[in-house]
This record gives sequence, C-alpha cells and structure tokens, in this order.
Amino acid sequence: MRVLALLLVLLFAAAPAVAQESPDSPVQAGITLLDTWIQSQMEFGGLPGLVIGIVHDQEPVWVKAYGHASLDPPVPMSADSIFRIASHSKLFTAIAVMRARDAGKLRLDDPVTDYLPWFDIRNRHPEARPVTVRHLLTHTAGLPRESIHPAWTDFEFPEVEALRDTVSDQETTYATETKWKYSNLGFTLAGMVAEAAAGDSFADLVTDGILKPLGMDSTSVGPVPADQRDRLATGYGRRMPDGPREVFPFVDARSFDPATGLSSTVPDMLRFLSWQMRVRDRRSEEVLASNTLLEMQRVQWLHTSWNSGWGLGFSVRHTEDRDLIGHGGGYPGYRTQTQLSPGEKIGVVVFTNGGDGNPGRYLDKAFEWVAPALAAARAEKVKPAVWSSDWDIYLGTYRRRSGDTAVLRQENDLVILSPLSEDPSGSQGVLKPTDTPHVFRLESDGFGAHGELVRFEVSDAGEVTRIFVGVNYSRRVR
Repeated sequence: MRVLALLLVLLFAAAPAVAQESPDSPVQAGITLLDTWIQSQMEFGGLPGLVIGIVHDQEPVWVKAYGHASLDPPVPMSADSIFRIASHSKLFTAIAVMRARDAGKLRLDDPVTDYLPWFDIRNRHPEARPVTVRHLLTHTAGLPRESIHPAWTDFEFPEVEALRDTVSDQETTYATETKWKYSNLGFTLAGMVAEAAAGDSFADLVTDGILKPLGMDSTSVGPVPADQRDRLATGYGRRMPDGPREVFPFVDARSFDPATGLSSTVPDMLRFLSWQMRVRDRRSEEVLASNTLLEMQRVQWLHTSWNSGWGLGFSVRHTEDRDLIGHGGGYPGYRTQTQLSPGEKIGVVVFTNGGDGNPGRYLDKAFEWVAPALAAARAEKVKPAVWSSDWDIYLGTYRRRSGDTAVLRQENDLVILSPLSEDPSGSQGVLKPTDTPHVFRLESDGFGAHGELVRFEVSDAGEVTRIFVGVNYSRRVR
C-alpha cells in the first residue's frame, strides 16, 4: 500500500490531473483491457519498465508506470521517470527552426551554406539543387544518415569541432529531392542553422523558447540536470538469447543534440500534445502561430505507399481508422513513441527503458481499445443540432447549366449535395447559420465551395427563388 500511495503522489505531482472515469464507462473498459494486457506483456516479455499516457485534448485521461526504472538495485518505475527520448528531439529542433523562420531570421529554401559556410560535404550530384533548410527538415537532402563517427557503436558522439572538421570527408548519397532518406546528420545541421540564424545556443532556443513556456520542466537538452538525475530510468539493451540485458551508460549526444539529445517524461510529452491541439484549433499561439504548426504537420514528402509521409520534422501516418502525427525514438537503452490523432483530439505517449521495448505495440493498442470510446464520449457531450422550422423554405432542388443542387434535411442538419453524383453523400455539406438572415456557412470535405457563404434569395412573397453558393447561383426548380 505504501508503494501504491507513493506512485499516486508522484503521478499527480508530475502530471496534470488525470480524468476519473466511471468504472462502468466504455472508456474505463478500454483502459482496463489495455492495463491488463500491458501487465501480461511486461511479465512474460521481460521488459524492464514502461510508462504510458493518454490525453484527450486538454485532459490527461490515464498515466501509468510498469516495471522498474532500475533492476539492480530494484527501483520501481514511476510516472515521472525521465527517459532519453532520442529522435523526438527532432520535433523541438524543427520548431526552433520555424520560430526563427517566423521571426524573419531565415528562409526554408535558403541553402544551408548561407548559415554554415563550413558545410562542404562532397556532392555527388552537382546538377541538383543545393541542400536547403527545408531539405534538412524533410529528410530529402540526400545526406548520409550519420556523420563519419561510429557513435551508435562506440557511444561517443562528436563534439561540434569534430563534426565541422570531418564533414568534408563525407559525400552525399542522393541528389536533393529525389529520395527520402532519414538523416541524424541532417537534423544536427538543422539545429546548427537555427543557432546561426537566431544567434543563440540550441539548448537555450529549445529551453527558453519551447520548454519553459509549455511547462515542460522535466525535459532537458543534453545531460540531465543534477537535481533530476535520480529520476532518470536506467537504459537496458535488448534481451539476449541467454537472458541478460546489458546496462547502458548515459550517452551524451553532444553536437547531435538536435537529432537525438533530449530527455523527457510522459507527463511532459502529454503537455506537448495538448499544446499542439490548442494551437491546431487556433485556441492559442503559444510558441508557434497556428498556421506554422499546421504547415509543419502537412505532408511535404509522401512515401510511395501513400500511407505515410513527412512534414517539417513530424512524421505523418494514415490508417483506415485515423491519421497520426508525431515521432518515435531509439537510443541506447530506450525506445519511445508519441503520436497524435488530430481528428479525435487524442494523443498517446509510450516510453520504455529496453532496447527491445517496441513502444508502437502498446501505442497502437491504446488507439484501438481506448481512443474510439474517448471519441464517442466526446461526441455525446456535443450539443445536438436543433432543426429550425424557418429552414423548411430552403428545402428543394436548384438547377444551373452545369448541374443540380439539392438542399434537404438530414436529421437536424440542413444539408446541400449534388443529387446526380454516383454517391451523393460524398459530395454533401452542412449549412451552418450565420447572423445574417438566409445566409449560411458551408462546412464540408466534399462539396467544392466548402468554407464559403451560401445565400438563399427570397422573394417578397417569402418564396426561395435562387441559391448562391459562393458567387454562382442556381434557380429553384422544385
């Protein structure tokens, strides 16, 4: 009981209040299933430790720690344990670059050499466009994955001077913009570009410009601060055939901090996800303008499968059930994953301290078992539409040379669609009333004029004669 009480204290001290779901709610049923499944996976898989968190818009729904932050001596994992988050760092680097862009200090299509004149990598494709800042953020620069240093083998990342001195010993792999190739070297350079353009260190750009404003007090660049070091989970290697796991030391990423050098907690990353949802919905412009974050999370490079791609720093994945935006990370002794489903306003974070942690397994189950119930619960809280009898006069069919438009009632919505379409439901939109009589705003993904005003022309006798969709009109025929 003492351990449980301690864990609860740590949880609520480290994270915003976690929503209390009714024991018989579908959301709690999904959480119970996920919790039971994770416990079994941990016991029989031998994973050292794991922390998972789920956030619904601005409300943390569930955070739980499993296993151990240290096996010897045994230390239980806690919700506020710190993990090396590896390539999650690239998200913060990309944000730092975009903040400099928005401040007018750089342009995305500027050559990297405008900011790093020492960047003289051997170019196998001189006919291609020079490497630009945008290429770095989208992994389309054609650069090697790493610098010339075997850091992932020796656990010795280069200092800045060593990177500068050796970049000329490497060569590009592809022409720019011809292939997508993930590059830690590229994002290291992106961080250096941000430093050169903004005139500040990368650590200060991230700490002062992003982490502090968002209250991410347990997230840091480079070595974990001394007063937080006792919360750092020990990193363990993958489980070998004979059973033991190697204990990994703390690995300082040094010049590669922009690519892989940050540490964080699950509660802090839930705050990061909630911030994205606020900014995406234009409820806030903390750290970034809404348009800038939306730009970063739009696909800039689409993979040939058409199921995934990359924005500016963010990965984008399309599934049958949802679109997911985020990043993962792999570091000596740690595997981590953070994903946001913007349509459902749900985010999931999974951190593990094992080289074979495979956090994506747990994250996918959270979206499969918990997210639908959360989305349904949110939908139930939305005030249902109320039909106005004043709208009855608009119902009917309207015609112009190029086609017909139908206005009809669908439950309590006033709907507009193309009745001659093979699938009219795919072309329909909802007409939302404005403050002006007979004028509506069209909300739709399929109707071509979505977002524009729809105006019904009404005669002195109170009969609708025409409908204007945008600037074009159709005459009523019935």
